[in-house]
Amino acid sequence: MEAYGLLWFFIWVEICPQGYGFNRKGVCIVKSIVLAEKPSVAKEIARVLGCNGRQKSYFEGPRYVVTWALGHLVTLAEPEDYDAKYKTWNLEDLPILPNKMNLKVMKETSQQFKAIAQLCKRSDIGEMVIATDAGREGELVARWIMELVHWRKPFKRLWISSQTDKAIREGFDRLKPGSDYNGLYASAVCRAEADWLIGLNVTRALTSKYNAQLAAGRVQTPTLAMMMEREREIAEFRSVPFWTVTADLGTLRAKWRRSEQHDGRLYAEAEAEALCGKLSRSQAVVQSVRMTDKQEPQPLAYDLTELQRDANKKLGFSAKQTSSVLQRLYEQHKLVTYPRTDSRHLTPDMVPTFKSRLDAVAIGPYAPLVAPLLRKPLVVTKRIVDESKVTDHHAIIPTEQYVNISALSPEERKLYDLIVRRFIALFYPVYRYAETSVVIEANGEKFFAKGVIAKDNGWREVYGSQSALLDADDEEENRVTGVSGSDATEDRDTSAQRLPELSKGQRLQLRATNIGNHRTYPPGRYTEAGLLTQMEKHHLGTPATRADIIEKLLSTDTVERKMNRLSPTGKGKQLIELVAADLRSPDLTAKWEQELERIAKGQGKPAPFMEEIRRQTVRMVQQVKMSSTEYKPHNLTHSKCPECGTALMERKGKRGKSLVCSNRECSYHRQAEPALSFKRCPQCHKRMEIHTGKAGKYAQCKGCNVIEMVDEQAPGARVQRKQQAQLIEQFSDNESLGSSLGDALKAALSKKEK
Repeated sequence: MEAYGLLWFFIWVEICPQGYGFNRKGVCIVKSIVLAEKPSVAKEIARVLGCNGRQKSYFEGPRYVVTWALGHLVTLAEPEDYDAKYKTWNLEDLPILPNKMNLKVMKETSQQFKAIAQLCKRSDIGEMVIATDAGREGELVARWIMELVHWRKPFKRLWISSQTDKAIREGFDRLKPGSDYNGLYASAVCRAEADWLIGLNVTRALTSKYNAQLAAGRVQTPTLAMMMEREREIAEFRSVPFWTVTADLGTLRAKWRRSEQHDGRLYAEAEAEALCGKLSRSQAVVQSVRMTDKQEPQPLAYDLTELQRDANKKLGFSAKQTSSVLQRLYEQHKLVTYPRTDSRHLTPDMVPTFKSRLDAVAIGPYAPLVAPLLRKPLVVTKRIVDESKVTDHHAIIPTEQYVNISALSPEERKLYDLIVRRFIALFYPVYRYAETSVVIEANGEKFFAKGVIAKDNGWREVYGSQSALLDADDEEENRVTGVSGSDATEDRDTSAQRLPELSKGQRLQLRATNIGNHRTYPPGRYTEAGLLTQMEKHHLGTPATRADIIEKLLSTDTVERKMNRLSPTGKGKQLIELVAADLRSPDLTAKWEQELERIAKGQGKPAPFMEEIRRQTVRMVQQVKMSSTEYKPHNLTHSKCPECGTALMERKGKRGKSLVCSNRECSYHRQAEPALSFKRCPQCHKRMEIHTGKAGKYAQCKGCNVIEMVDEQAPGARVQRKQQAQLIEQFSDNESLGSSLGDALKAALSKKEK
């Protein structure tokens, strides 16, 4: 018997996959290591999988070991990692084109990487489950870690669109082969290496040549170029006056036009006055009445860019703010599906879940809107559900998680409201209305009026009093020339009025004619909503990166925000003239983005793409070297450096404004105004200034004049903890610009400051 037992043991050893361990009874133990992107997600996955054994850097259960990254733990090596001479920025050393792009562990998060590496070496770990964010950068986070820990065992992919317990369980029940996402990984590597080669080389070239912090990038530079083009349009615009004539016909108002296609503008006041004189004491006759039944379909569900646009227009949120709030709704509250999507449609397999999702949101103001939908079968059309129009992820909609509104912050509640109402509206009827167009003649001149009568409010019922906002003109950002605000209001008034019953040949009393005095005006500067529209139109970046691109431009003082409008700074206006023309073109960047998509789908090849990127890098650096354009720092002050006598520059930082020496060899700097603390005013919640008085340091709110003493000991510990939390948050944002090029540039530029 012992011989038979020994024989079976050796047979089991042969069958049991290599690298697996055994328990005391000689039974093969197979565990999977689950790699999440951040600690909070790992904690939720571990709870659902029953991994109750909490360790410092992982959770463990009978079948799974769940660990986490902190965003990117691995990044592309910096220039000085290839050659120490690159620590100094010299124009003659450029371009830097490594034959093979190396990887390195990020110093700030190296301890967590070491912990993951140790787990991967365990003999009882036989498989990895990639559970990072289901997107391009999430794939890169995991694969780069796998590459540096030399993972050679099988791996699978968790691909889910929400963080609910049900979604996690179902996702683990149908894990996908890791190799299915090799194309996505190849695309992510190409994106990272292209950003490194172009962004780092051009930035070093500009900074070295012009002795200033000038950052350029594959996406941010053409985005800046679009804003500069709008500035050119504004500068070249010449405003002219014009006049309009409106007839008061008692029960309605009508606008004079030469024809139905004419806009009604007269560019001579005398002509408008002559027209009014001609019409005095005239009889008005209805020449034609045309009634047309029209309908307006429900708006599609949100993708990220459309949600960012709406949140900017209706809530005043920045694109970055929307992304952050949305991430909390997805990850922390589990109330919405995957946020970084470019799809506005849903898939057929989701149809059975629609009623349970509606039931979950049927609380508070949404309850009366959802109730009639739950009493009958939902009308689901291809306009809503179309698998052919869904890419990696479907549109953003509510999950089946029941909502506790009181647990949401005001920001979260407002954004959630947009998503919920848009989802409910999908299942309401179309908006039906009758449009009446009337042509009225008086003394040979024609007047036009339109009126709209709602027949069935349909999906507009979901928005209630907000429905009027849906009629607002959203095309301001795309308009080159226009009319004054009063005239725009007049146009809306004459088209939205409720017309009386009219018939052809009917005579009307012409009570008076009114002359409107207006001016043409230039296109407005971009709001974030308008800029996002243009970035999407020109395929600049992805839904997940566009907010970071805008924030990057703002943080580098290349663009400034005033009254919800974005415009280039003096630095930005000069920078766009210094970079290569190719890099300014949205067309080139759009071509690159489209090729990255083809690579992700397995239709394109990485090698030719990267060869073209290298050739472009050489040309762009050469153009900087050969350029004769001068750069004059826009932020120079009249103050002189006390150490070397060079003019000081004013810079904005987290602690407020500071003065730094414009001489790159000099390290002098001082605070230009009271430093800002991380303490916020209890009344207005703005950051308070730090001052020093007789009793020591104190924090003061400039606006509210609230004063609080600063504890000399405790704040240090609090700030340190805050910085650690910020670090975790920074490296948890999977599509952040800090994911390769951003980190390299940030580190390099900080060295230049020192």
